[in-house]
Amino acid sequence: MYAIFEDGSHQYRVSQGDLVTVDYREAEPGTRLEFNRVLLYSNGTDVRVGQPLVEGLRVLGEVVEHPSTKLYIQHFRKRKNYRRLRGHRQFYTKLKVSHILLPGEPVPPPPEPKKAEEKPAETPAAGATPAAGQTPPA
Repeated sequence: MYAIFEDGSHQYRVSQGDLVTVDYREAEPGTRLEFNRVLLYSNGTDVRVGQPLVEGLRVLGEVVEHPSTKLYIQHFRKRKNYRRLRGHRQFYTKLKVSHILLPGEPVPPPPEPKKAEEKPAETPAAGATPAAGQTPPA
């Protein structure tokens, strides 16, 4: 099962569980993003082609991180004492596609974050010497 969706002026072919890098969005990691501009959907023999969009189809993704790469642009002309060095950093948003929803399917609830289990207070082992300022166990 895969879908092709449009974001900005780019088209992305994704399946559930894929990681895809889209243009930067101000969203914290763990935030859900929804893409409504789906151009094509395929699931075995079920192929839906939009004209231009497939109505009601949505792609849900969860923000993983915001990677960036630095590019260096260097110009050099020999024997002319001409050297230029410029840099550019492009920011992106990396998403993990969680669901491809058909028309009428409800949005599944977000997964609950795992809670850290509280550990009971540790008692000193028998025969251990107490630290300075503490009373020995009875």
